[in-house]
Amino acid sequence: MNGGSDRVRIAMARLGGDSSSPGSRTRRSSAGSIGSVSELRHMPSRTVTLGRIQPQAPTHRTIYCNDREANLPVGYKSNSVSTTKYNVLTFLPKGLFEQFRRVANLYFLMISILSTTPISPVHPITNVVPLSLVLLVSLIKEAFEDWKRFQNDISINATPVEVLQGQSWETTQWKRLQVGDIVRIKQDSYFPADLLFLASTNPDGVCYIETANLDGETNLKIRKAPEKTWDYLTAQKASEFKGEIQCEQPNNSLYTFTGNLLVDKQTLPLSPNQLLLRGCSLRNTEYIVGAVIFTGHETKVMMNSMNVPSKRSTFERKLDKLILALFSTLFTMCVIGAIGSGIFINRKYYYLGLKEKVEDQFNPDNRFVVTILTMFTLITLYSTIIPISLYVSIEMIKFIQCAQFINKDLHMYHTETQTPALARTSNLNEELGQVEYVFSDKTGTLTRNLMEFFKCSIGGQMYGTGITETEKGSAQRNGLRIEEKPSTAVHEKGFNFDDSRIMRGAWRNEPNPDICVEFFRCLALCHTVLPEGEESPEKITYQAASPDEAALVAAAKNFGFFFYRRTPTTVMVRESHVEKMGQIQDVQYEILNALEFNSTRKRQSVVCRYPNGRLVLYCKGADTVIFERLSAGNQEIKSITRDHLEQYGSAGLRTLCLAYRELSSELYESWNEKFIQAKSALRDRDKKLDEVAELIEKELTLIGCTAIEDKLQEGVPACIETLSRAGIKIWVLTGDKMETAINIAYACNLINNEMKQFIISSETDVIREAEDRGDPVEIARVTKESVKVDLKRCLEGAQTYIHGASTTKLALVIDGKCLMYALDPTLRVDLLNLSLNCKSVICCRVSPLQKAQVTSLVRKGAKKITLSIGDGANDVSMIQAAHVGIGISGLEGMQAVMASDFAIAQFRFLTDLLLVHGRWSYMRLCKVVTYFFYKNLTFTLTQFWFTFQTGFSGQRFYDDWFQSLFNVIFTALPVIAVGLFDKDVSANLSKKYPQLYKEGINNTFFRWRVIAIWAFFAFYQSLIFYYFTTSASRYGHNSSGKVFGLWDVSTMTFTCIVVTVNLRLLLASNSITRWHYIGVFGSILAWFVFIFIYSGVMTPLDRQENIFFVIYVLMGTFFFYLTLLLVPVVALLGDFLYQGVQRWFFPYDYQIIQELHKDDIEQRTRFELLEVNNNLTPEEARSLEISRLPREKSKHTGFAFDSPGYESFFASQHGVFAPQRPWDVARRASMKQKPHSRR
Repeated sequence: MNGGSDRVRIAMARLGGDSSSPGSRTRRSSAGSIGSVSELRHMPSRTVTLGRIQPQAPTHRTIYCNDREANLPVGYKSNSVSTTKYNVLTFLPKGLFEQFRRVANLYFLMISILSTTPISPVHPITNVVPLSLVLLVSLIKEAFEDWKRFQNDISINATPVEVLQGQSWETTQWKRLQVGDIVRIKQDSYFPADLLFLASTNPDGVCYIETANLDGETNLKIRKAPEKTWDYLTAQKASEFKGEIQCEQPNNSLYTFTGNLLVDKQTLPLSPNQLLLRGCSLRNTEYIVGAVIFTGHETKVMMNSMNVPSKRSTFERKLDKLILALFSTLFTMCVIGAIGSGIFINRKYYYLGLKEKVEDQFNPDNRFVVTILTMFTLITLYSTIIPISLYVSIEMIKFIQCAQFINKDLHMYHTETQTPALARTSNLNEELGQVEYVFSDKTGTLTRNLMEFFKCSIGGQMYGTGITETEKGSAQRNGLRIEEKPSTAVHEKGFNFDDSRIMRGAWRNEPNPDICVEFFRCLALCHTVLPEGEESPEKITYQAASPDEAALVAAAKNFGFFFYRRTPTTVMVRESHVEKMGQIQDVQYEILNALEFNSTRKRQSVVCRYPNGRLVLYCKGADTVIFERLSAGNQEIKSITRDHLEQYGSAGLRTLCLAYRELSSELYESWNEKFIQAKSALRDRDKKLDEVAELIEKELTLIGCTAIEDKLQEGVPACIETLSRAGIKIWVLTGDKMETAINIAYACNLINNEMKQFIISSETDVIREAEDRGDPVEIARVTKESVKVDLKRCLEGAQTYIHGASTTKLALVIDGKCLMYALDPTLRVDLLNLSLNCKSVICCRVSPLQKAQVTSLVRKGAKKITLSIGDGANDVSMIQAAHVGIGISGLEGMQAVMASDFAIAQFRFLTDLLLVHGRWSYMRLCKVVTYFFYKNLTFTLTQFWFTFQTGFSGQRFYDDWFQSLFNVIFTALPVIAVGLFDKDVSANLSKKYPQLYKEGINNTFFRWRVIAIWAFFAFYQSLIFYYFTTSASRYGHNSSGKVFGLWDVSTMTFTCIVVTVNLRLLLASNSITRWHYIGVFGSILAWFVFIFIYSGVMTPLDRQENIFFVIYVLMGTFFFYLTLLLVPVVALLGDFLYQGVQRWFFPYDYQIIQELHKDDIEQRTRFELLEVNNNLTPEEARSLEISRLPREKSKHTGFAFDSPGYESFFASQHGVFAPQRPWDVARRASMKQKPHSRR
């Protein structure tokens, strides 16, 4: 009977249900638990795709703790983790599949297959070798990266952990853990799986964890075990634990978890506070005991380990169009040749031997077949027109640009935090050079996110005498001068407050001392801050989820209400001057309930019990939500506080309102029952908790408000001004109030008094009246109609300014409520048109989703290249919605950085990232791609001209190996050199003349007109190469008197092509360094070395006998040297003349700057500044010393700028620290000892 019931239990466990048979465990559960199980059983089955895991019906799982046999039939995932893309069996097929997803690789595969057929005029080696080289390099790169991931997986899976076996702890590996196991984790160790927290060595069953691996936050988080499991701390006691967990299926939500623990006939609700996630570490706790819930790839961190959405640059999409144009050119050439072949073929050409029995390709009786077969023949012959090595070269260039130039740029290195710039992807380098719209968060991005308690309003009375940076900037704009008085402010981290009326107990003499006490207690009690260190005001440190929280608790401490200890149920506060002046007492407050803050509620509350039994709800939050929940008798203080909030907002301060409510025991007990039920719910728990919170967070009494200053980051106004001059439009998307956002915009130079401002706000009389009536449908209708009218009015006004003679610039300010309706499909076109006509746009009170929607609106609607920059988790969606996402490694964790494409430490570094690295990358890659197009078209056209003299038969002009190695060896290095080192103007001039950046916005260097010019000269040069060499050699002969044959002429032509296309790159370069010379002349030398060896050896296994001894015969004639001298000169003469005319009469902007500064020394300005003012900071002095180091003198085409420097080598000789760079090794090895000189 027992065996049967066990089988029933196991079967039901597989379905996630429960068994009601006499032998089942859950029979012991109470009626309440049966209700929960019944609720679970009636849930609809569904399939949800989350990350890479697809949980199957039903929507919950049942786990038997400390019972592997019961869990085994369910087939839970193992705890072994694999982050590799391939294994031994899948590497080759999957790797090749990834490579052949590229159109160019697939094209060359088709060409390689065609070349093995009898109709191919070239040996298969011609196409197979370059394709194999490209695939080999790519696969080696993939294998190397995957091998590193494999090694990391082995290390992680083998990490030791203590698991309960019988009645003792035994050490095993992470990968051997199973769902339901009981484990013990020691201090500073990482959690091996997602665990249910059961017991801790700390009192009251709490532990502290660090979640830096998940979100980058180093602030400690507190977790609390269910009270019923606190005793299961030892191995003997833990072995008795036979609980049953009913919880949600695996998902990728890091901050939510619902479930119930059935133990000892009781149902205990589970929340994220009892969940310990894999990857987090245990801190300040000797050890904890937990039960494994999710393992391996079903853990939340692994389900979040998806790559950032793959972004493809606009440049690459345009490159695809160029490849299609080459396909069209190839097809046209093949059609011409095929038709020509069908027309030309005729038996009258008796010398061709076209007798009765001739192969189909040359049978005059079936000209259609001849045309078709010749078409395929010519496709293989002209296949070199598509550059197979283009993608590999571009990837290599982009990777080195990121690894060596962006990541190691000292100008983007933040000394205070020792944070360099980080390129997290190399796919978007050139996109940085074409950005037209920047979407920025405010807090932590434009500002420092170092919050300081600055002012407050208590009971309708303002306190705080300081002057903010925004107020100073506003006064300066209005021509006013503020005289700063000597400050007596108490200044510590998070607190910068100056007002003697309420400091040091002076608040007792104020008209409203009781309200002051409530204000200070609300600051000291309503928070989730964790104290660390000694329990003294001078040495204690606060671990807070946000800098605002820490600032408010620091303010309470300085006002005499010192929060110094927390347990899961109590908070200890050392209060001063409450009973009488100078008296200090420690008070323990019992925290009964905590209603947490979220983006929907926009408030946080705690219910606490005083030692005398008094029950109070303290609440703090945004003014809009607090004012809605005030009792009727608060109108006067509400009106006064609203005025104070507007003043604080105008000063650029962040505000919160504080309120409280006295609770009776009966009211609290009734509400608490509903709260417990909502907290135990498995479905929609968060929604039910919010609904229950609404029942008690009402009838509040307003205490006052706080004002916190978040100072601007260093260099933000100058950076924004520079980017604006570069043609970049900057939008600020923030959750702050409109007044705060506008004033920060003024301080940042985003808005000034000369601008015409269009403001669309929901704070209008019409909308307020609708809100007072309380009908949601009416509110929505009125608001939408108001937004529609405002948009139309603003758009008409903008058109008036644009079409008139006025040069006034426009700015738009819109709040989140209006934006919600403006993004409606019927209004978004008007919003987009208005926004695009404005120089600056400020969106206030916006949600993370609205940030992403605005970004997508411009990206998709305007077809402009966008960049989003932010520092917090609420910016992730915006960062991922833009073409380029920038994360700031600030104080709000690393969520934004982990979702970004590039990471920087300060907003001001955008200047270097965009105007220097972005612009250079764009120009370099444009030159690389157009040059590839030019050289391949030139080479293929010479073969095309030869086709006309061979009766369109498909006879090859070049040897197979010439054709194979043209791209991969003889012209490969110079392109890399240009892609890495070409520089039109220096970094300083790029920032001095930001208008140069507009060339990238307008895509000046990758237009069809530019490509057409390169194509024209490819056409011209191919005619020179072919007809000059063939015509000149018609009557030429070698030393033995024999006339030149096909292979003599083709080898000479190929030599001219290799020399000319390499020299052409020097002509196109803006700056010429040693790497250019090495690339160009190294490639030419490689050709001669190859041909000397190749033509000196003959093997009977291929068609190489055609080239045997050819180069030696050619070099024995004067004709060869004369041709080699004249043909490149004539071929390049057209380019030379065009560039001269273009530079003189139609110069690009950068060419004008080159001429203006061709005699300048790049660092002269800095020397002159030094003469004027010698007061340099240590960082500036170090930077100046680096700038003074000698550099490599480079030669240029008509102007003088620095080539890439070798700072770190010279720095070591001058006693200045600078990071090592890869080329220093070569520099050190080759440098001769000579006196150091400065220029």
